[in-house]
Amino acid sequence: MARTLKVSSSERGAFPTIRDAIEAAPDDAMIAVAPGEYSEALKIVNRRLTIFAAEGPDSVVISSPTATPAVESNNSSLALHDLTIRCQDHTAVQARGGKLRIENCTISSDFGTGVDAQDRIEVRIQHCRINGARFGFVLDDVSGLIEDCEIRDVSEDGIIVRMGANPTIRNCTVAGCQFRGVYVYQYGRPTLEGCDISQTGDIGIAVAHGAAPVIRGCWVHDTQGVGISFAGDCRGSVEECTVSNTASPPVLVPPGSDVTVTEVREDASKQRKKVGAGAADDKEDTVETLLKELDSMIGLAGVKQEVRALIDEIQVNEWRRSAGLAVGAVSHHLIFAGPPGTGKTTVARIYGQLLAALGVLPKGQFKEVGRRDLVGQYIGHTAEKTAAVFEEAKGGVLFIDEAYTLSRSFGSGGDFGQEAIDTLVKLMEDHRHEIAVIVAGYSKEMSEFLDANPGLASRFSKTIEFESYNNDELVLIIQRIAKADDYVCTPEALAAVGEYFQRIERDQNFGNAREARKLFENIRKAQAQRLRALGRMPTSDELRTVEIEDVVAAAGL
Repeated sequence: MARTLKVSSSERGAFPTIRDAIEAAPDDAMIAVAPGEYSEALKIVNRRLTIFAAEGPDSVVISSPTATPAVESNNSSLALHDLTIRCQDHTAVQARGGKLRIENCTISSDFGTGVDAQDRIEVRIQHCRINGARFGFVLDDVSGLIEDCEIRDVSEDGIIVRMGANPTIRNCTVAGCQFRGVYVYQYGRPTLEGCDISQTGDIGIAVAHGAAPVIRGCWVHDTQGVGISFAGDCRGSVEECTVSNTASPPVLVPPGSDVTVTEVREDASKQRKKVGAGAADDKEDTVETLLKELDSMIGLAGVKQEVRALIDEIQVNEWRRSAGLAVGAVSHHLIFAGPPGTGKTTVARIYGQLLAALGVLPKGQFKEVGRRDLVGQYIGHTAEKTAAVFEEAKGGVLFIDEAYTLSRSFGSGGDFGQEAIDTLVKLMEDHRHEIAVIVAGYSKEMSEFLDANPGLASRFSKTIEFESYNNDELVLIIQRIAKADDYVCTPEALAAVGEYFQRIERDQNFGNAREARKLFENIRKAQAQRLRALGRMPTSDELRTVEIEDVVAAAGL
């Protein structure tokens, strides 16, 4: 019979941490975790274990206190049941090789991936929720089943399937992704059955790079881009799907692809206008909606003014062209300079969507990359990687974060970074009407970055400076974060938040909105500890309300 080990921070005779239990457990053991919040990063290597909440869902929270995954499994057979798993700057659950089973878990990551599974791993993930992450699932060389799961409110793609992965993804809901709902590429071969994909900032289901999915009985609706899109080198099938209220065409299958499409239904009453006067009206409505979204961002007055000026210039040029007047060549490449956490990525995404709405770019999709995505390991490899990334981003925005790390003056292997810069300079000129390249980083470093190639500075039309948020703006950000998570801060609590931001040091590495999010996470933990100490079930108002003592405890005031 499998051994069961108990974990509790308060019970005598139990292991005080999950990590302690893992170290002591024999293979095939069951680790039962008592209710509570466990701030620890778990690493399981070459083991067979099951970790579960002893009293069921919503009773156990595992959160990584460091910039590492909350749960990391390497070549193991790991099962996770009824847990809440959180991470801030890294992947919440990361698995490489072996087997991974997750059931009835709630997973989130502020700036990382919810579940990242790779390297010939077999997965079985059922009845789980990913609510808030950069990516929901990343499945690389994976087989198995993902069923009855929800992925909501992620800042990039909901599900990524690549490197020949062939899982079955059944009856899952993907909604509220800022980019694509599902992205299948690099010869991925998933089967998508009965999935509901909606409210994406770009394509609902995107298929590229030789992938061959089976998409059966899915509902794709309310997407900014087309519903389902295949690239020319892809195979696969779309069977008995409903695609409604998406951009045109609902299903894009280009010549050269080997894709079978059968019985795709559209809800005609919800289809967007595509021709005639209505199309122009829709275009103007989209532009105004995006500008309102930009205006709704906290602070950034100068940035908003600069972006509006660019959009005004593009619109006037279109009017001049329609009137038969001369229009000068315009570059849409930009430099975003300033400290971290000031909204550069969000503004870049909106800018790309504005260019697409105005007809300047064909798609307006957004691809964010860093040095490691562009720089190879040997001479010639970098040019190949950079060109492939550029090709993938064509038609939209290529956003290069911390672009200054490509220049020779940063780190080892700088010459390979220089190769990426030289390749970009040529591609940006050759395809200036097909893409907007936005490079971002600290102001001083970005100025030095422009010296890396004689032609680099001339490729960019403008530098937009992002300033740090002031104290009042950071308090507003906290309010928005709280509201999004269904919390309400008392006036006294907000005053304490303002005092905290007034006191802390602000150097060039100050994280701005990221610091606000980290502070609120600590406030939420402090509130949870206070409520647990009441000795009774809190009321609904108590569960929602953040008091001044929660801020004091979290901020150390």
